[in-house]
This record gives sequence, C-alpha cells and structure tokens, in this order.
Amino acid sequence: MIILNKPYVSEFLIETIRKNGFEVLDNEVAREYFAPEELIKTRDAIDLYENKNALFYTNSENSIDWISENLKDTKLNMMITLCKDKSLFRKGIKSIFPNYYFEEFTKAQLKKVNPSSLKYPLVLKLNTGFLSFGVYPIRTEKEWKKTVEKLEEDIKKFKGIFPSSVVNTSKFLVEEMIDGKEYAVDAYFDDNSLATVLNIFEHPFSSGGDVSDRIYYTSKPIIKKYLPKIQEMLNRIGTVCGFTNFPFHLELRITGDGRAIPIEINPMRFCGWCITDIAYHAWGINVYEYFLHQQKPDWEKILSKKDDDYVYFTMADIPSEVNRKEIKSVNYNKYLKNISNPLDVRKVDYKNNPVFGIIFGKTHEKKEIDNILKLDMKEFIKV
Repeated sequence: MIILNKPYVSEFLIETIRKNGFEVLDNEVAREYFAPEELIKTRDAIDLYENKNALFYTNSENSIDWISENLKDTKLNMMITLCKDKSLFRKGIKSIFPNYYFEEFTKAQLKKVNPSSLKYPLVLKLNTGFLSFGVYPIRTEKEWKKTVEKLEEDIKKFKGIFPSSVVNTSKFLVEEMIDGKEYAVDAYFDDNSLATVLNIFEHPFSSGGDVSDRIYYTSKPIIKKYLPKIQEMLNRIGTVCGFTNFPFHLELRITGDGRAIPIEINPMRFCGWCITDIAYHAWGINVYEYFLHQQKPDWEKILSKKDDDYVYFTMADIPSEVNRKEIKSVNYNKYLKNISNPLDVRKVDYKNNPVFGIIFGKTHEKKEIDNILKLDMKEFIKV
C-alpha cells in the first residue's frame, strides 16, 4: 500500500506502482496520476492494514497526518510517533547508548536557559523536524544567544512549508555534537525487527557550521566498509524499540573510534523527494519493490559487478536570503556544467519549494562532489 503526497512524486515511483500493481490510497495527489477507480478508499485502506497486514509506504512524511487520524491506535502510528519525537526516540534507545547527552525544551524555556548549564559542543534542533530545517550546531556559550535569536527568525520561514506532524516548532532538543562523518541509510525492519539495508550514503559538508542537505553520495567502498557495522546497530535498535514491517531513512555519524551513533530515524519513507531512486542508478535496486515484496539485496553479488565510482544526488537548493516568489528564471544549463555525467535531471517548482532541481550524477573524481558542495547557488538564479 502506497500513500502519495507532496512535495514531489517521481516518474520512477509511478512506473513502479503501475508495473507491480501496488495499491495506492485515494487522495488529491494520487488523482494526478491515477483514475479514481484505480485508487483505494480510506475505509478499504484501513481494512488492509488492520485485517490483512498490508505493508504501508509513503514517499513523503506529509502523509503522517492521514495515518495518525485513521490508524491512531495501531502499532504503525506508535512506531511513527517514536521516530518523529526525537526526545522520545533518544529515551527509547538509551539502553544502547546510555552515555548520550540530550535535553528537551519548550520554545519559552529556550529563552530562559542558562548557557553555562549546557554541555558544549552541542546541536540545537526541532524536536519534530525534517531535512536540515531548524538544526543549529553550537560550539560555545557565546553562540547560544545568537542562535536562539536566529531560530526565532527562521521559524517564520518554516511556517506553512510542512504540516505540524512533520515540522513542529513548539519543542526543541539539545543534544551532544557527535564528532565524525555523517551517513544516511535507506532500510526497512522486517517482521522479526531485523533491518534490511538498501543503500548507504555519505553526507559531506562544506564547513563545520554547514548543516545543508545539498549532496549525498554512495560507492562500493562505502557499502563494503560500513554495511556490517550499520546492520548490527540497526538490529539492536529494531529489537529494543519493537520496529516491525517498517520502512525508514536513518541519519547517523560514525566516530573516529568506529562507533555508529544514530542521529534520527525518519519513518515510513526512504530518502525524501523520491531521491531514494538513486539506489536503482547505483545498484539496480528498486527500493519500493524490495520493501513491498520483502526482498533482501545480495550485496556480495551486487558489489562484485560494480566499479569504485561515486554515484550521488544533489539538491539544487535556493539560498535562504532569496525570495522564491521573486525568481524570474533558473539557468539549468549553467548549473549542469558542474556535473560530468548526469544520470537524471528533475526540475522542481522553485516558487513553492526550497530547491529548483534534483540531479543524480556519477563521477570517478571526488573533487566534482567537493565542487558542487561549495557552489554559490545565486549564480544560477535570476530575480
């Protein structure tokens, strides 16, 4: 069972649904792609979950509102709540990571916090958030007050972009800053709470203060090096939290001494904006089929046929200081000159979204990724 929602549905996902005959919930977004008679009504969708143990997947966390309203007292909604409430998730895995520091504050409490009482360096973030919205690394006491003031300004920008179940500005989490490289994982927990990993990405940053989601990349060496470690960590989390038949997107860091520490689990989806389709370009894995058919990748066989090239996706983000309503045009051709081998170019409605495109690429040169990471995006935007 698939629930389609904004902000973006890929042609690859639609083709996969048609090819496999996957059931799709009847809603406004789904009707853009399917006739009403092809769609599943709400009462039948509820029955599929409650009485027929159907697996549910959505391309967007915007669908969480439907689940919380129609499947309120189910295990599915409980698992979603455990993931979306970052403080609750930290408490849920405390037995695995007993020394991890975190505190929860309301918006009003943030202004009254004594900065000297906190443990630095730390990260201030929305307790319920999405992508890099409302994530602030803070290294010293002096930075705390300025960051809280900036947060007030940014909250106004978040308003109206996502529903409150996806981005909520009423509660905040302060947690320790994890030193190490950041990675992301698309995976699902099976009926036995064991994880099936479908892809692993490295998430590079342009600087210590950068929290953007501009680019992620995967490669054969990344999968070979980190798959066993991440698999073991996820199996422990799945068992402790009781996650079953559950797709998710994990963000984590791997420390200098080799420990894998989760940052957050995003429920009911893999990479947002259908960026998870990169698994097909990189490994020939259709993640929607793998989850809904409960298939497991034969990684040894898959990797034996691959080279060491980097396969990446980049979100062509619009700088926060640019008023999207004032954009006259975007020079896509100029932007694409930075990508040596584009695999898929997806233009996005930049008037109503914080990006103007999503591009998949492949390169043998790591410097291409580094270059994209440091681009001044205003060069490609005319206002």
